[in-house]
Amino acid sequence: MKDVYQEEKQQLDALLRLDSSFDLTAKEMIIGGKRAALYFVDGFAKDEMMEKVMEFLLKLTPEQADQPDAEAFARQNISYLETAVLEDRDALATAILSGQLCLLSEWYRGGILIDARTYPVRGVSEPEDDRVLRGARDGFVETLVFNTALIRRRIRDPRLTMEILQAGSSSRTDIVLCYMAGRADEAFLQKLRQKIQQLPAEALPLGQQSLAENITRFGLNPFPRIRYTERPDAAAASVLEGSVAVIVDNSPSVMLLPVSIFDFTQDTNDYYFPPLVGSYLRLVRGVVFLLTIFFTPLWYLLIRHPEVLPPWLGFLVISEPGELPVICQLLVLEFVIDGLKLASLNTPAALSNSFSVVGALVLGDFAVKAGWFVPEVVLYMAFVAIANFTQPSFELGYAFKLFRVLLLIFTALFDVWGFAAGILLLALTLLCTRTLSGRCYLYPLIPFDGRALSRLLLRLPDRPGGGKRKA
Repeated sequence: MKDVYQEEKQQLDALLRLDSSFDLTAKEMIIGGKRAALYFVDGFAKDEMMEKVMEFLLKLTPEQADQPDAEAFARQNISYLETAVLEDRDALATAILSGQLCLLSEWYRGGILIDARTYPVRGVSEPEDDRVLRGARDGFVETLVFNTALIRRRIRDPRLTMEILQAGSSSRTDIVLCYMAGRADEAFLQKLRQKIQQLPAEALPLGQQSLAENITRFGLNPFPRIRYTERPDAAAASVLEGSVAVIVDNSPSVMLLPVSIFDFTQDTNDYYFPPLVGSYLRLVRGVVFLLTIFFTPLWYLLIRHPEVLPPWLGFLVISEPGELPVICQLLVLEFVIDGLKLASLNTPAALSNSFSVVGALVLGDFAVKAGWFVPEVVLYMAFVAIANFTQPSFELGYAFKLFRVLLLIFTALFDVWGFAAGILLLALTLLCTRTLSGRCYLYPLIPFDGRALSRLLLRLPDRPGGGKRKA
């Protein structure tokens, strides 16, 4: 007589390659007088919960274990935990590798999946790069179910949808589309689902960045079409406004899309202050960030034509240009500042303060005394470097930085016409860029939507999500 249980067990053992991995376990036992095996990954299973499950299963009598099928067995004997019944071997293997328990038994065909898993997780502390003066101090972590719970805690509405997908033929990474049914753009949602389901990637080793590179064609356009946040309150507010939050397992931040360039003018701090103060902060952020693009190129253009400067702006002219041409000084400092940023990422925390002091001295007073740079260049580049941090998106900051460097080079080569050509190229790039939903990147300015634009440029006195807006 064919031993169905033994055949199923051998197939699953071979698929999981139990003999090759020490952390994959198949615990054999007797349930109700018949053979059974409990599969799990050591490190994902909760010890206390497994002990309770096994204690209960081992005490079952033949009468209690004898059920019509696996689903009836699970309903009768495993009522506390979430369960599912599968017969597909590949699906069972994927579930086991994701941390679930799998019970095989002679009593029935297929395997019972028992969700008794736990993942190593750090505390939901406030993100380092997106702090607020007031408000919540929690942040996303690398565990998917924790991140969905942080959003669900803030939006207790049955229309809040957490749709789970998988991508990567080897990694089989869990991806959740979080959106409000009826507010999110259904056409965009369908397009996003198709892109995720048809990903050619074998794995997503870098989490959300691997996903972003597969669903977005970056090319030579540096402007970001995805906004990232590590704050649950910011993600919840965007979802209420009609955006889609894409949560990728093993990533401590959430992708918000679709977004236009005006979405990056918002910051969580704006909503924790009164509307007038929040609007002022948003205005300051926008003006200062625009200065980071045009400040040094415009200054360089003016010092090349000092005759056009009125007397009250005479302080802009450099009295002693130094050994290096000013354009070389500006470009060198652009690269040196980025080099210092990269070095700071690899500096141990105990040495970070010392590194900051040494870097400031070398690039400041010492560099000027050595004749490398003139004081004006160091001052203006320091302003630009600090002003880049007025908005939290590193991707948008580097997009503007690249155009600033391009403006400097064009101005050095072609003078006024080069400066005008650089601005024209920037404008054309923004006009030709599309969000992931197909709209213009300058929406709601083009096409014009006054209400949506006012909500983005000003902190209006109403709750986030009070007006429906789609990029």
